[in-house]
Amino acid sequence: MAAGGIQVEGVRRSFAGVHALVDASLDAPPGAVTGLIGPNGSGKTTLMLILASLLRPDAGSVRVDGVDPVADPAGARRALGWMPDILGSWATLTVRETLVTTGRLHGIGKEAARQRAAELIALIGLEQLADRPTRVLSRGQKQKLSLARALVHDPSVLLLDEPASGLDPAARIELRVLVRRLADEGRTVLVSSHVLAELDEMADGAVYLEQGATASAERLERARTSLREWRIRTLDPGEQGAGLVAAAARAAGIEAERMRADHQGLLVQVSGDAEAAALLAALVAGGVRISAFAPAVGDLEHTFLDLGREHLA
Repeated sequence: MAAGGIQVEGVRRSFAGVHALVDASLDAPPGAVTGLIGPNGSGKTTLMLILASLLRPDAGSVRVDGVDPVADPAGARRALGWMPDILGSWATLTVRETLVTTGRLHGIGKEAARQRAAELIALIGLEQLADRPTRVLSRGQKQKLSLARALVHDPSVLLLDEPASGLDPAARIELRVLVRRLADEGRTVLVSSHVLAELDEMADGAVYLEQGATASAERLERARTSLREWRIRTLDPGEQGAGLVAAAARAAGIEAERMRADHQGLLVQVSGDAEAAALLAALVAGGVRISAFAPAVGDLEHTFLDLGREHLA
């Protein structure tokens, strides 16, 4: 395996006969944000713990920035920053003291740890709470502190498990911008999240797990190219607008079975960007006053939902 990034090949892990991972593989390159997606029980947390050197795989190979976390856990931990879904805090320590202590545990000198703590407090926007005990922090503020702790030793690889949990909308946007910045600086960022709309905004690519195995490239391609709903809204109200859209869509060759209305407008299933562009052209040519024309869900959510339907079929 080449150094840099994260490489996982054929990883398996069981607990008392229960197979958490049966064949997990992924490649998360440096300088990019990679999403780790799957339903509850698919093995995401188990895989994250293996990458963080907190669990040993039963089989398969793992590299974190070129380091085998089984053979050299200390080397892997130097390379990675780990932000679990819920990370406890030292309730009596302040935010600043928490970051300084974390830095010292990573072998950073006292003065350098103080300087790094100040940098991270500014980066995550906790200046007003820097000298307050962590027990007063909200869930979202603790998430910010958890991210700062993962960054304290300036790692080349970041493992983020549900990083947006508990954050308000403004903080989610700030997190998205920060994660993109960290990746653009050359770091490898692997993000596990159920908030797929949020992940769509920051991820360069994604790996899908289901029942402990990585979805194959062939299945992903089928899911990506399956019929997808586009939401269309017009300046004309209610049923009148929906009727105009439906008439223009039928004229463009789209069957009535591929259309349905909801409280926001009309949803039309299209087979890809080319058919969507042709539909938009037909709507405009037909004089329909379009106010919104976009996929009903993002790329990651569409693929995730389609994989789930295929699995149930």
